[in-house]
This record gives sequence, structure tokens and C-alpha cells, in this order.
Amino acid sequence: MRTPKAPKPGRAWLTQQALASRPDRQRVVLPGLLAIAAAVAQAWCVAQLLGRAFGGGGSVLPWVLLFIAAALARAALQYAADGAAFEAGAGARRRFRSRMFVDVFAAGPAAAGRMPPGELAAIAVDRIEALDGYFSRWMPAATLAIAGPLLIAAALLLVDPVAAGLLLLAGLLVPLGMALAGLGAAAASQRQFVAMGRLQARFLDRVRGIATIVMAGQADAEAGRLRAAADDLGRRTMRVLRVAFLSSAALDCAAAAALVVLAARYAASWHGGNLANPAPAVFTLVLVAEFFAPLRSFAAAYQDRLHAAGAAETLEGLAPPAQAALPPLQVRTVAASGVTVAFEDVTFAWDPARGPALNRLSFRVPAGETVVLVGPSGAGKSTVIELLLGFVRPDSGRVTLNGADLASITPAALSRITGWIGQRPVLFAGTIRDNIRFGREDATPDEVEAAARAARIGQFADGLPDGLDTLVGEGGYGLSGGQAQRIAIARAYVRNAPLLLLDEPTAHLDPATEADVLDSLRRLALGRTVILASHSTAAMAFAGRRIVLADGQAVQERGAA
Repeated sequence: MRTPKAPKPGRAWLTQQALASRPDRQRVVLPGLLAIAAAVAQAWCVAQLLGRAFGGGGSVLPWVLLFIAAALARAALQYAADGAAFEAGAGARRRFRSRMFVDVFAAGPAAAGRMPPGELAAIAVDRIEALDGYFSRWMPAATLAIAGPLLIAAALLLVDPVAAGLLLLAGLLVPLGMALAGLGAAAASQRQFVAMGRLQARFLDRVRGIATIVMAGQADAEAGRLRAAADDLGRRTMRVLRVAFLSSAALDCAAAAALVVLAARYAASWHGGNLANPAPAVFTLVLVAEFFAPLRSFAAAYQDRLHAAGAAETLEGLAPPAQAALPPLQVRTVAASGVTVAFEDVTFAWDPARGPALNRLSFRVPAGETVVLVGPSGAGKSTVIELLLGFVRPDSGRVTLNGADLASITPAALSRITGWIGQRPVLFAGTIRDNIRFGREDATPDEVEAAARAARIGQFADGLPDGLDTLVGEGGYGLSGGQAQRIAIARAYVRNAPLLLLDEPTAHLDPATEADVLDSLRRLALGRTVILASHSTAAMAFAGRRIVLADGQAVQERGAA
């Protein structure tokens, strides 16, 4: 007995999204069908006008007025359908981008570990954009390609059943030709998206490391590799575009064949004297173009379906991998007046093949105390910080804040009680004041000024033309590492969170700047629960209990210095 074939990657996801977007499709299809009905009315008016012109009898004014009314109605209905199609595509893009950003923000820095930033940018821009045509054009066109010709064939059935049958037969040849032309096209589209993502990721990474590339004398070699990647993308794009031309050729052949057969049939009847009234013949011939119009839109949108199929696989796999099954926990908040942190037999592995980063780690930090995690690189210090930030969860054991399992605390509550300073603070394009306020958007001007004074930002900001209102570039362009770290400290001051996490905050700083930054951090730590991860010799002077980590375990614990 044959086992059923598994659905292709992304197809089930795309089908699920299509079902969820059914109301949007109906808002496009309904005015589209009514516009086709108006086109049938126009064709009948044209047939009657030409019949009277050839027959030489009857008033033409009513048919002229009816034609104008049908034309105006058709234009209004088509406008409504186009507007609904635009909203369907825009709504889908907003929905998918929002979902992507939620997934990426929930995963935190772990998202960058699963996928390069360049590829994430390609997904957010290009691949989600590729879904626009699927929801705005392909889905309505797929419905109208069936309903529209059937509606026209039903109208023709009342006038000329033979012509209706011939058109239906010609219409059936169109999807058959498209299917033959589209064999393997979805795979080609997927390969095109993969090539595009690789090119964008490579370009972004090389721009970031342009100084290293130039100093290593690899500029020409990297330019050649980028050129080769761009040429490969061009070849894959042309393979996908072939489908559009082949589909159009199949449609044009079917339409031309139907028109020739019907015209020859009516011409034979005319010469044989069997065509007394030309109106039905004119009506049928005019409707040939209208019969194939929905099919033409369907063929034009076929490319959108291929693009969507290529993008769906990546979007389906974007969500973070499922965590190990955990018992249901009550979602809760914690008191923010003081935070006690505890690790209870916590084990966690970034990659099972490399072994655990933490191995049954246990320690406790009472509220208001400071703990310094020391140990060599790879000992698990940064992993402890990642767990406390809620970006990853333990494989076993648990992390608690004030006795509440960290997994049960709402993200908003965890963010509210946590301040964090990492190795390389991220500064955004804007003023120094705006970057400080990023720690708490509702901070008052006086609070921002106080945070800047506490972090001693005035030591360099007072010499700038606009002080705290001086613009800095993206990534802190124009500031030194120590100056950027002071802005991060000011953010923590303005945030005023009871739990402060410091992950190698003085890395990459010279000794003089490091001592200055550590002095600001000591003042920031007063009255807070602090966990400092560092192997810096200068950081060892930070007051607090020390926990020495090695291979993910606490091998030694010392009292406060």
C-alpha cells in the first residue's frame, strides 16, 4: 500500500494562511464577478446595436444608454475590486511582518544565532513582499478564473449552446498548458529566493567588515565573489521568468484558436444564408475576449503563486524551535521593590553536540546583593545572563525571581524589573538624549538630565556643539567605546530597574576608560540586585560575592571583596 506523499515544505502553511484570508478574498471576488456581469451586459448592448445597424430597424437610444450605464457600473466595480485587492495584500504583509518581529523579539539574540541579520532583513523585506501578490492577485484570480468563465458560458448558453461548449473546452486547455509550463517552477522560485537571501546576507556582512577586508587585501576577491553571487541570482531569476512567458503563450493560443473556430463557424452560416440575425454571433465573438480575461489575470498571477511558494518555506521555519514540554504555569508578575534571583540545578545546551553550557548550576542572590560571575570564556557566564533576560529557557532545572519561576513571569513584567548593559551597547541614529530615553520612553527631561549626570556623560557631551542634543550616527558612529558605554549606563539609570545584569560591560575598553566606567557602574549598583559577568581583572574590584564558573558549573564561591 502506497503511503501518501507528504506536503511540500511551506505548502501547508500557505494553505492555512489562505484559509485565514478567505474574507479578504471574498471582498475582491464579489465586485469582480459583478464587473464580469456588467461586461456581459455591455457585450449584449454592442450586439444589439450592431444587429440594428446591419438589420436596419429599431431604436438604438435605449441600448446606448444601457451600454453607458453598464460601462460606468463596471468601472466602479473594478475600482472597488482593485481597492479590496490592495487592502488584502497590505493586510497580509502587515500581519506577517508583525508576526515575524514578535518572533524575533521573543527569541532575542538567539534569533541572530539561527539566521544571519542579512537574511532576516531579506525575509522582512523581500520574502514577505513576495506574498503580496499571492493574497491580492493570485487568490482572487484563482476564484474568478473558474467563476468568471462559467458566468459567461451560462450567458452564452442561452444564446448559442455550441459556442458556450467550444469556449469551455478552450478554457480547459489553459490550466493544462500552465501546469505543463510550470513543472519545477516552484522549486526554481525557491532556489531564487535562497540565492537572493545569500547575496543580501553576504553583502551586509561584507559592508560591516569592510575595514577588515581592505586591510587584508581581499577587496578585489570579495568583489568577485559578490559579482558571482549576483550573476547566479540573475540566472535563477530568468529561469523563473520563463514560466510567465510560457503561460502567456498557452493562453494566447487557446484564445486565438477559440476565436478562429467561432468566426469560421459564423462566417459559414452567413454565406449559407443561415444567419438571419447577426446579434448572437456578435455577442459571442465580443465575449470571447471577456471569457479569457479572468484566465489571463490568472496566468499573470501565476508568477505570484510561484514567488509565494518559494517564500513560504522560509517564513514557515522562522518561528523559534519549540521548547521542551513544560508543565503549565500560572503567568504572573513579581514585586519590583527588590528581586531575589535563584538558579536551581539549571542545565542548558546551545548545541547538544557541543555539550551543556550550564550543567546543574545552582546559586542564589538575595535582593540588593551583588554577585560577580568569573571564569574563562565559554564557562557559561553570558548564558546565565541570557537565561535571566528570558531569551532562552533551561533544558532542566529552573530560574526563579522572588520565588516565581522565570518561565511563568510575563515578558512585560520581566522587562520592567530588569536593566541590562552588554559588551557593545547599541546606539540608534538620533540624539544622545533620545538614546538615553530609549531606556524608558516616558522619562521626563529632568530624569534624562539626572541620568546623564550620574553616568558622567557631561565629560564629553559638554564639549559637543549641541550637548545632549548632538546627533550620533547609527551604531554610535562618532563616539568612542567608552562614550557609548556611558550612554548605556545612563539608560540603566533612567530605567531604574531593581535587577541589573552586566555582561562584560568593560570589554574592549582601555584601562583608564574601564576604571571610569566601573566607577559609574558601582554607583548604579547601589540598592539593586546585580549580577556581573566578567573576566576582567579590573572588574574583580567590584564589591560583591564571587562565583567561579568552569564548564558550566560553580566550582568555587567566595565572599564579598
